Amino acid sequence: MSLLNGFNAAEVEPSAGFEPIPIDEYTAIISEAEEKRNSNDNGSLLSLCFDIVEGEYEGRKIFVNLNLQHPNAKAVEISRAELSAICRAVGVMTPQNPSELEDKPILIKVAVSKRKDTGEMQNVIKKYSPLKNATQSSPVTGEDPFSK
Repeated sequence: MSLLNGFNAAEVEPSAGFEPIPIDEYTAIISEAEEKRNSNDNGSLLSLCFDIVEGEYEGRKIFVNLNLQHPNAKAVEISRAELSAICRAVGVMTPQNPSELEDKPILIKVAVSKRKDTGEMQNVIKKYSPLKNATQSSPVTGEDPFSK
C-alpha cells in the first residue's frame, strides 16, 4: 500500500514555505548528525540538523554542513574549528560517532545571509555556546572560532 493512498491535496492547506527566523540566540538541540559524501564526491562532510526547542520558533530547523574531508584545506580548517565549538558547547570533546552530538541542549546565535547559488535569504549559525543551565559532561574552554 502506498503512503499516498487516500491523500487529497484539496483537503490540506499547502505549506507557505519558510522565511528565515530573526537574528537572535536560540536554544536548540542537534536532532540529526550524519556523515555523508559531499555533492562533488571529492570529500566527506558532517551534516547537522539543529532544532529550535523553545520560544516562538520552536520546531524550526537550521542545517549545517561541515567539510571534514575536502581538497580545500581552508574549508577543512574552518569546519574543524566550527565542530570544535559545537563539541565544547554540548560537552562532547572527543566524539567517536556523530550520534554522540545529538539531543544535547546548545545555545546558537543565528544570523541571516544570502545564498550564493540562489540569492535567497537563509539562516546561518554564527556562534555555538553551552546552555547556562545545561549539565555538561566536560568543561567548555577555548577561544571562540567565530569571534575573529
